[in-house]
Amino acid sequence: MAEKQRMTSPAKPKSPDQSLQDTGGLGGHPRGLTTLFFTEMWERFSYYGMRAILLLFMVKTAAEGGLGYETKKAAAIYGTYTMSVYLLSILGGFIADNFIGARRCVLVGGIIIASGHYAMAFSWQPAFFVGLVLIALGTGLLKPNISTMVGGLYSPTDQRRDAGFSLFYMGINLGAFLAPLVIGYLAQSNSWKVQLVHWGLNPLHSWHWGFAAAGLGMTFGLIFYVLQWHTLSQVGHAPLITKNGARPWGKLALVTLASLVLIAGMEASDRYPAIIYLLFVLQIAAILLFASKPNPESKRIAAILVFFFAAEIFWAIFEQSGSTISLFAENLTRNEIFGRSFPSSWWQSVNSIWVIVLGPIFASLWIKLGPKQPSSPMKFVLGLLFVALSFVLMVPAAKLTAQGKVGPIWLISVFFIQTVGEMLLSPVGLSTMCKLAPQRLLGLVMGIWFLATALGSKLAGALAGEFKSDNADLIATFFWHQALAGGACALALLALVPWVKRLMGGIR
Repeated sequence: MAEKQRMTSPAKPKSPDQSLQDTGGLGGHPRGLTTLFFTEMWERFSYYGMRAILLLFMVKTAAEGGLGYETKKAAAIYGTYTMSVYLLSILGGFIADNFIGARRCVLVGGIIIASGHYAMAFSWQPAFFVGLVLIALGTGLLKPNISTMVGGLYSPTDQRRDAGFSLFYMGINLGAFLAPLVIGYLAQSNSWKVQLVHWGLNPLHSWHWGFAAAGLGMTFGLIFYVLQWHTLSQVGHAPLITKNGARPWGKLALVTLASLVLIAGMEASDRYPAIIYLLFVLQIAAILLFASKPNPESKRIAAILVFFFAAEIFWAIFEQSGSTISLFAENLTRNEIFGRSFPSSWWQSVNSIWVIVLGPIFASLWIKLGPKQPSSPMKFVLGLLFVALSFVLMVPAAKLTAQGKVGPIWLISVFFIQTVGEMLLSPVGLSTMCKLAPQRLLGLVMGIWFLATALGSKLAGALAGEFKSDNADLIATFFWHQALAGGACALALLALVPWVKRLMGGIR
């Protein structure tokens, strides 16, 4: 009975004094941040490692150990998968808010994710798709709720909050940096294939060794999470059971159905592009509807939706690193440094290297600037601007491919510019959602935030389906059009900054 009461009672909110007294974690932050840092690091190791080889595995021929899909089909599957990973965060946030709490959602989600990766270790096509489904479901449970717990470690007035999210973001990218190096090596390197032959194993199955390594990474994360469970005693508890013991099962069914319908609808957008335009119209209508209401809570939700729209455009460009940029790296880039070649999937680590370098700089900058730092809307403007500039740089790189493969400096520079934009938008977005969301809807709002990544990822997959690597002028036009779209959105948001600040009601 005592255990039941402990797990079904909401966590007691920390007072500002309690929050500031907990300095036993990374960099003087709460101890729970260390637990969440390493758990998320291993979860992202599993996700980004598998993502680094996913599209390449699908487009490789059967003779190369792949599925032999055309680029358009593979990009559509890739986009639907990456969309589903984040879209199901809404369902995961709802389950945490109303049923089992964030701590248990992270645990269950991690188990499901690991199971999905291990399913993909089998060289059987149905197991491949079962694995994708399991990873999407598990990430939906884990991703929004681990971020919610990070926010719950700090009081609303704790100036360490943005810096804490920046450090947490470093954990994400430490895992994302290591994963392509390990998993890409197992999947693509000739030396590993030679080793498999030496052991009497089929070298064409090297891709599946990569998928298995991703599962092992998630398993490490689960072990660390369970061992450090006690450091999260103040956050992530299940909601209090009502007097009649009722749970909102009907609402759960509606959220589940809505998630599945949205996934199906976005999947249909591959055949009916008008769905995308309708989606944009509905988002703008929702912003105006909530902004027109007099109560401050509705206006803050309108601000959340403005950030949602901006993030959606940002991720539509940024998330092509695993599709368009991956194909550009495989087919049009000299993958060698100082005369030594490397698997093209290793390029997926470069963004994370820049995050690891820039993360502490941005964390220190926000603390140093304090109340003088740019507002959240202005940070979003700058994030959009930088991601648009990254594709401006891809235009001359694309034109140079008419003369042969380009050198690695182009992609290194592109990833640097994108990472600056990412540091301005992504960790700041997580923090801003925690500050703007009504407490009773925190998990759901975090799910909505990840929905922006979901829809952006699907758009990225749809755009990647139009990528052609055999015509330099078409590639340059492809990148130029997206750079213009991103720049236009940055200018539009810049004009709206004063209005968005009013919607936020004094929250920076």
